[in-house]
Amino acid sequence: MRKLIIQIPCLNEEETLPVTLRDLPKAVPGFEAVEYLVIDDGSTDRTVEVARECGAHHILSMGKRSGLARAFMAGVEQALTLGADVIVNTDGDNQYCGADVTVLVEPIVSGKADMVIGARPIKDIEHFSPLKKVLQFFGSAVLRQVSGTSVSDAPSGFRAYDREAALRLNVFSRFTYTMETLIQAGRLGVRVTSVPIRVNGKLRESRLFKGMLGYVSRSLTTILRVYVLYSPLRFFLWLGTPCMAIGAGFMFRWLYLYFNPVDPHRTHVPSLIFASVLILMGVQLCALGIISDLVSKNRMLLEDLLYRERKRSCGGS
Repeated sequence: MRKLIIQIPCLNEEETLPVTLRDLPKAVPGFEAVEYLVIDDGSTDRTVEVARECGAHHILSMGKRSGLARAFMAGVEQALTLGADVIVNTDGDNQYCGADVTVLVEPIVSGKADMVIGARPIKDIEHFSPLKKVLQFFGSAVLRQVSGTSVSDAPSGFRAYDREAALRLNVFSRFTYTMETLIQAGRLGVRVTSVPIRVNGKLRESRLFKGMLGYVSRSLTTILRVYVLYSPLRFFLWLGTPCMAIGAGFMFRWLYLYFNPVDPHRTHVPSLIFASVLILMGVQLCALGIISDLVSKNRMLLEDLLYRERKRSCGGS
């Protein structure tokens, strides 16, 4: 029996959770069972009680606030343990149209994709400011380049994973899982696509970040850290090669001036020192890239072992 589990990470969502659960489909083509999993990320209100009252099939309590990314991963692991063939993630504030779950999982059901991102109509969302729309567009463009995927709305939290893709997920950030899992999927060769979806009216302000500046800085930090994690050699070569090239240029300049002095009393030692420092920095950065690449290969082996153990513990072959 094919099972779809829709997971909802929640933090103090007693007011919006009933609307979210009512909006979700009770049946989806391609699945014999559709179940809801509510992840309580240390809520201090009646979120858990409301989830039970509204008919959530499963409730996972984190015990204390762990952050959206960790709540997401805890939900994925619980859904896998419960036998999910496909996992859909949505928000507890009813931002995404629940009826579009059917649209979201269709590429997975038809075998065209392993991971699907719901692309919001960013330009038409009235409560998004012009600045936020520009940043969303720019951020998605950056994520497409870094991840090697073609998704149009990278920060969207409305997404679906088939069982194999979910088994390979590893999230290190506490801030958000959206960017990290997308980069990871691109690097692991997971088939990623996006489908247009609808959004509902705004019920509350976002709790994920305080102000646009904080969102941008934390997002860029996450992108950079995950990129270094998966492509360390390329990253450090990008830093080290220009240093060595500029240093070599100053070294050639010093050699030319040394053997063809304009003023015999000038030794141009500062140029020599500057060139030596740049070349040394470049060599060290490249060496660090090689070492990091070896560590990265070891981490990939550990991730494969984790995948095998997770698959075994979740009832896979």
